[in-house]
Amino acid sequence: MVDQGSGTPIVLIPGIQGRWEWMRPSVAALARRHRVITFSLCDERTSGFPCDPARGFENFVDQLDHALDRAGLATAAIAGVSYGGLIAAEYAARRPTRVSRLMLASALHPTWRPDAFQQRLLGSPTLLSPLFVATAPRRMNPEIAAAIPGAGARLAFTITHGARVATALTSPARMARRITWALAHRFADPRTVQAPSLIVTGEPGLDQVVPVDVTCRYLQELPAAHHVVLPHTGHLGCVTRPDEFASVLGRFVDDLRRCA
Repeated sequence: MVDQGSGTPIVLIPGIQGRWEWMRPSVAALARRHRVITFSLCDERTSGFPCDPARGFENFVDQLDHALDRAGLATAAIAGVSYGGLIAAEYAARRPTRVSRLMLASALHPTWRPDAFQQRLLGSPTLLSPLFVATAPRRMNPEIAAAIPGAGARLAFTITHGARVATALTSPARMARRITWALAHRFADPRTVQAPSLIVTGEPGLDQVVPVDVTCRYLQELPAAHHVVLPHTGHLGCVTRPDEFASVLGRFVDDLRRCA
């Protein structure tokens, strides 16, 4: 478990790849003004948290309990990115006394279902992983170009982020299993969430991973939820524009603290 910075605690949950290292830029940006707790998902070998495959998605709810306990926190602001947003929303509905604020960034919604291409990947994740990698530039390049306008800066980002990915490799089989766990899980009603909520998305034309309208389904369910669009981003805003991402989350946490 990673515990950096000081101030109001924010627990940051990674996406479907399961590795916190992929979010390192946003962790560093948030930790300048807040205490940031993050981790790899518990079915990653490096996570240090227990995982019982028979419990499926419940493992991630358990992991958040363990993380808060290890950090000595009765309550905290919980932020989830992509698949991590699905975990965060479920935790907020199930553990309302432990969540002071809920922040969902480009988050999957319980009603999301994989499209035909994604279903093929789920059926043979390891075999088809080269196809997933080969099609990644088509999904990611327009967003990276919008977020990082200079060619030199884009090249530097690609090299740096590529190095992060290479040193924190994910498993296609575990990614597919996480989706299977979510599809089989009976989610709590998001309308029972009591914490003030923030929905963060990129621009609709740039997020080619989780459609913005999928994340925005939470706006009809979470009481008094606010929506912020992170300009010039799609699904990768927490790494392409980490300072802006941290600023949006930090303002939401700090404004509520001042009003308390």
